[in-house]
Amino acid sequence: MSHMTHYIDGRFVEDRSAERIPVTNPATGEEIAAVPEASAGLVDAAVQAARRAQANWAEVPPIERAGYIHAIAAKIRERVDLLAETISREQGKVLPLARGEVLGMAGLMDYMAEWARRIEGEILPSDRRGETIYINRVPVGVVAGILPWNFPFYLIGRKLAPALVAGNTIVIKPSEETPLNAFLFAEIADEVGLPKGVFNLVSGRGRAAGAALSGHPGIDLVSFTGSVPTGIAIMEAAARNLTRVNLELGGKAPAIVLKDADLDLAVEAICASRIVNTGQVCNCAERIFVERPVAEAFTERFVRRMAEVRYGDPLAGQELDMGPLVNAVQLGKVEAMVDRARTAGAEIALGGRRADRPQGYHYEPTVLTGCTPDMEIMRKEIFGPVAPIAVVEDADEAVRHANDTEYGLTSSLYTRDLNMAMRVTRRLQFGETYINRENGEAYQGFHAGRKKSGIGGADGKHGFYEYMETQAVYIQHG
Repeated sequence: MSHMTHYIDGRFVEDRSAERIPVTNPATGEEIAAVPEASAGLVDAAVQAARRAQANWAEVPPIERAGYIHAIAAKIRERVDLLAETISREQGKVLPLARGEVLGMAGLMDYMAEWARRIEGEILPSDRRGETIYINRVPVGVVAGILPWNFPFYLIGRKLAPALVAGNTIVIKPSEETPLNAFLFAEIADEVGLPKGVFNLVSGRGRAAGAALSGHPGIDLVSFTGSVPTGIAIMEAAARNLTRVNLELGGKAPAIVLKDADLDLAVEAICASRIVNTGQVCNCAERIFVERPVAEAFTERFVRRMAEVRYGDPLAGQELDMGPLVNAVQLGKVEAMVDRARTAGAEIALGGRRADRPQGYHYEPTVLTGCTPDMEIMRKEIFGPVAPIAVVEDADEAVRHANDTEYGLTSSLYTRDLNMAMRVTRRLQFGETYINRENGEAYQGFHAGRKKSGIGGADGKHGFYEYMETQAVYIQHG
C-alpha cells in the first residue's frame, strides 16, 4: 500500500514524531508493519474536518451521497485479492473467509446505498385547525466509528455506509491490531473523490486515540464494536458530553439441540458457528445445551466433526478451516479458561491445548463435556475454538440456562417441531435467534443485542435509522 498514515480532511497526514505501533502476523508472530499513534491533536483535527464538512454534505441529495458509496463498493471488488490477503496477514483469517468479508462488505455498502430513496418521515393529524404536523429524519451530525479486530474491514462499511448515506460525516479508528486494511480503504475513498472531511481515518490504540474520539465534544454519535469493558469505558467518556452511543459488545450464544433435531445438520451448523474466524466472533455458538436422549449421539458426532477441522497459517498454501488466534494475549486467555474448566470438572473430549506449532498463536479445536451451567466456561465469553457441552433434561431447562447470562446477542435452536421452535423462540432473551442453521445475520435484518451485548444495532432499516434523528415540524397555514 502507498500510505500508512492518517487520512484527514481529504489528504494523507504524516506524523513523523508519533509513536509507531507494531502490527503482527498472528500465524507466525512476525512483525509486518508499524503504524502511527494519533495524538489528541490529530484526533481533534479529524473531528474538526468532519464538522466543517457535515453541513454541506447533508445538503447533497441522498441519491448523490449513495453514488459515492456505490463507487467505493465497485473499487473494493476490483481489489478483493489484495484486501483479503492483507486481512488474512494481519488478523489470521483464512483466505476464503477474508474474501467473503471483503465481498460481503461491498454488498453491504451497495445495500445501504439503496436506502437513499427510502428515508421515511411521518405526517400526523393536528388538534388545531389549519395546522400540519410532520416528522422528518435528519442526520445525527459527526459520527465516530471505532472498530474491532475480528472483522475489521466489514465493520468499516457497516458504520460508514449508513452514516454517509444518512448525511453524516465520519471519523474511523481501526483496531491497532488490524489497521492495514483500513489504510487501503482510505486510498479507495480518496480515489473516488469524496468531498474533503466527509471521511477521516486516524490510527492508534483504544486508550489514546479511541478515548480522545469517545470523549470529544464535537462527536454526535459513537458507534463501537468490541468488548464489554471497552464499551463501558466508551459510554462513560461519551456521557460527559451526553453523546449518543451505538454499542455492539460481547456474546455468549447458546445452541440448543432438542431430542427431535436433525443431528447431522446440528453438528455441521454448530461446528461452523464455533470455528468461524477461530471462534473470534461475537455471535458464535459459545455454549451447547443438548437434550439427554440425544446427548451421547450428538457429542460423538460433534467431536468427530471438530477433529476434522484443519488449521494453521492461512497464507501457507493449504486449504484450512481456521487460522490462529489474533495475539498472544488471546491465546493465553483461551488456554487459561480451558485449564480452569478442567479443574472445575469438565472433561476434554478433544484438543484442550496450544497447537504444537513453532510459531504463531494457534490453539487446537477443543470440545469439553461434562460441563455444568455454573462453570466459567459456560458463562464467560471464550472467543476461541472451544465448544463446551452441557446436558439438559428438556427444552424448559435449556431455555432457563440459556437466558441465565449477562449477554443477549444471538442464540440458536435445533428441532423439527415448528410449534416447539416458536415456543422456545418467544422465550429466548436474545436479539437474534437462528433455527436449524448456522449463526450469521443478513444485510436486511437487525443485528442487535440485549443486556450487556449492547445498545442499538446495525443492518436493515432499523440499523440505518440509528444514524438519523427526528425533527418534528408544526406548520400553521391558515
